[in-house]
Amino acid sequence: MKSTTLAVALALSAFVFGARAFAQAPATQARPPAPPAANVPVSKLAVIYTEAFQDSKNGIARFITTLNRLNSEFQKVQDDLNQTAQRLKGLQEEINRLQQGGATTPAQIQTRIDTLDEQKRDYTRRGEDAKAQYQRRYQELFVPLQEDVGKTLDAYAKEHGITMIIDGSQTPILYVAESLDITRTFISYYNTKNPATAQATPPK
Repeated sequence: MKSTTLAVALALSAFVFGARAFAQAPATQARPPAPPAANVPVSKLAVIYTEAFQDSKNGIARFITTLNRLNSEFQKVQDDLNQTAQRLKGLQEEINRLQQGGATTPAQIQTRIDTLDEQKRDYTRRGEDAKAQYQRRYQELFVPLQEDVGKTLDAYAKEHGITMIIDGSQTPILYVAESLDITRTFISYYNTKNPATAQATPPK
């Protein structure tokens, strides 16, 4: 009888101890759900050197023909300015000789100096006017061409799955793998699609 009572007592003690231990154990916190995987786009980088576009031998042909056209339009103006510069140089040398020789009166020398100063002012004014006209004409011819090259570069990038192009002529680059440089291939691509005789459509 005692042994049966002892066994029951031990069983009840174990049950109570286990119940207390379970009641005192900290509840396990549920883990928050994992965040969804980030949708990282696949990118393809390329580098181009736009300064090569105007290379006289291996650049974009239309740049060269357009530049030649621009220079031909201003060739006469440039020749006139060069001839005037030579005349001014000769007049200055003549004045220097007269000042050293003493055979000419100071009044005569001053007359030549006044003439030289007047011609210099005219030369400077004509040079500034020519420069302003050249810059305006440059914008008229090259802005449409630059826009056309930009559109073609966009099309080239889409065809080849390129998501970013860095202009190495504008951004300093310490190193770039040759396989990333698309300069030569794009120039060939553009020249094929745009013969040198074609003209860019002027902006509206």
